[in-house]
Amino acid sequence: MATTLTTGKGSREHGDIPDSPRQEKPDVLPDKSSRFAGSRILVVEDSRTQAEYLRYILETGGYSVVMATHGREALDLIQSDLPAMVLTDIVMPEMDGYDLCREMKANPRTSGIPVILVTQLYDPADVIKGLEAGADNFIVKPYDAGHIYSCIATMLEAASLNKFPHHPPVEFIFGHQQHRITSDPSRILNILLSTYEYALRKNTELQETQEQMSLLNEELSTTVADLKTANANLSLENAERKRVEKALADANRKLNLMTSITRHDINNQITALQLYIDFAESESVNPAVLEHLRKAKFATETIQRQIVFTKQYEDIGIQVPRWQDIRKIVDVLRPIIRAAGIQLETKNLATEVYADPLLAKVFENLVDNSIRHGRQVRKICITMAKNAEGAMTVGYLDDGEGVSAEDKDRIFLKGFGKNTGLGLFLSREILGITSITIWEKGTPGKGAYFEITVPPDGFRPVQE
Repeated sequence: MATTLTTGKGSREHGDIPDSPRQEKPDVLPDKSSRFAGSRILVVEDSRTQAEYLRYILETGGYSVVMATHGREALDLIQSDLPAMVLTDIVMPEMDGYDLCREMKANPRTSGIPVILVTQLYDPADVIKGLEAGADNFIVKPYDAGHIYSCIATMLEAASLNKFPHHPPVEFIFGHQQHRITSDPSRILNILLSTYEYALRKNTELQETQEQMSLLNEELSTTVADLKTANANLSLENAERKRVEKALADANRKLNLMTSITRHDINNQITALQLYIDFAESESVNPAVLEHLRKAKFATETIQRQIVFTKQYEDIGIQVPRWQDIRKIVDVLRPIIRAAGIQLETKNLATEVYADPLLAKVFENLVDNSIRHGRQVRKICITMAKNAEGAMTVGYLDDGEGVSAEDKDRIFLKGFGKNTGLGLFLSREILGITSITIWEKGTPGKGAYFEITVPPDGFRPVQE
């Protein structure tokens, strides 16, 4: 008796084909010039995606495909036009793949049609059920196109040569259950070898996966070791940085203490000097002497302003920047503005800005400038709006005389101005710590307009 063995030609280089269809041309194609090209194959599958993918593989291989969604529909199609082969899923409504195969093999008209079951093949019981139903072979999900072509060609060749004659049933016990198989030995051997080949292929893939996992584990171990080394180095760098920061903080504290004592001593001497100047002015009637005393008094006042400036500038950047609610800063200034007889309007201030803690001093300086130098300022407007670049623009506008064109840049220079000449200089320094800018962009004669620009990462909605 001739024995037909099915050996899958699909190699592991092709990889598993996923359950969802990928419309890629199979790497292995059958010989379309063979005598089985154009053979009509019935695909029975209730999943549309699975059915369409099988159709794609078979039509790419040169076969004609007919579709059915369950066993009953497949039997009706078979009765009307016999196919060369049936590929059927197992779990389906109406009639499953086992019952379809059993019905076909029990009918002399259809018993010679090869039936291939499409299955996950997770359990030996699946193979036994297929043999009991009379299945000729299995195709295992996920699909391997090369294996499908090889299996179909072998089954069609065997069917054409009638290599599956009827044999007496074989009874055996498996899993404590009695089983009865009517398939001939060649078909049984064919299925068992196909199943064995599938197991070998999966075992090879598992070994390759284990090798890859081993390599990945080695790479991971190396990476972890590198990370530990980097972490140790980083810890050393952090410790060194903390030592340096502590040394700088100690040095800064000592320097501040020294400058504080020095300022105190200088202020004491200036106070005494001013007292002596006042005494001299009260006792002298000589105009020339009085003029000299006036200049000396102006010099002492200038020194006092410089001492105040050193104290203010010393505080800039001492503390870490923090998020500050603009509404609260402006609310503190309302009584001062109201007392000066000025109306205050605000718009969209519900925003926090990340800035030096002296941010409030910036707005104090702007209000002070309006009151001191604006000349008849009656209205101040403070607004916030996001610009096209994603930054936040804080606008400060008054209706005073404004700033002349030649002074727009000079007003931010140290010492420029009619009072101390330090307010706007300090304001720009305070804002610059967190990359905030300030410019005067008003129209001379129509009021001052200071535009403060906060970078995109320097503002956020108020955190209630």
